[in-house]
Amino acid sequence: MSTNSIALAVKLEVIKQWLKKTASPSENTEMEPCLPQSKSFLRVLGVPYWNSNTFLPITSAQVVAALSSSSLFEDVTLISLSHIMKASPSSDMSVIWIDI
Repeated sequence: MSTNSIALAVKLEVIKQWLKKTASPSENTEMEPCLPQSKSFLRVLGVPYWNSNTFLPITSAQVVAALSSSSLFEDVTLISLSHIMKASPSSDMSVIWIDI
């Protein structure tokens, strides 16, 4: 589950109660929602900035499609859209930043 803001302790308790009602866990199952302990970024270098045979830059949707087609990223959840930037103003290569 992801949120767009930091959850307060009261909200974590609401999530816990909701999970108990909807997931119907066994009595031995312990559920405790918590905040993430770290944040990871993936930086991808050397990707062409322009779509092949066009003057249109690549899009975040194309990056997501490429990642989801790889078995390496099966269980990876993207937190936000990727950020694509040119490696330098005169370069045709890009650097892609991805929050995972």
